[in-house]
Amino acid sequence: MTITTTSAADTLQATGANKQAVFRAPVPEDGPAVWKLVENTPGLDSNSLYYYTLWFRDFADGSLVATVNDELVGFLTGYRRPDEPDTYFVWQTAVNPRHGIPFLGVKLFQAAADQQVAKGVRYAEATVSAENKSIIMVLKQFAKKHSAHMETRVLFPSSLFADSHHDEVLYRIGPLSAH
Repeated sequence: MTITTTSAADTLQATGANKQAVFRAPVPEDGPAVWKLVENTPGLDSNSLYYYTLWFRDFADGSLVATVNDELVGFLTGYRRPDEPDTYFVWQTAVNPRHGIPFLGVKLFQAAADQQVAKGVRYAEATVSAENKSIIMVLKQFAKKHSAHMETRVLFPSSLFADSHHDEVLYRIGPLSAH
């Protein structure tokens, strides 16, 4: 299974089980499909349809969508932090479990982060619930791939949020360098 650059348009591919996923920068028209995916993914914080549409207009350069046969099956939203432009923050990611490509979520994260590293990013960050073992595994694999240190701390305690929201634990990986 590989991810390779396929064209000057910066699309990437992941393969598996006779299927091929294409990773590309999102466009505002992807907003409805991403919103629907989030609404159907337990445990993800829900944002408005407008949010995703606007995000894909203004922050497409830090985000990716994954498609299989032109069907959107996954996404990742991220951005370079304005106060620390060498830091890439991954905001949200999800994949449809029926896509049929092993480790698609891992590959999506690695492709997005690696694109940012190639553009000068030295640190990758994400906040994760301590119970989200699958995303924590993705972050650990990324840190290992880059031989980078990973530190954690509570960025936002649960007391800042309504209801029974979990602590938002910050995972910071770096320094990173392009391979």
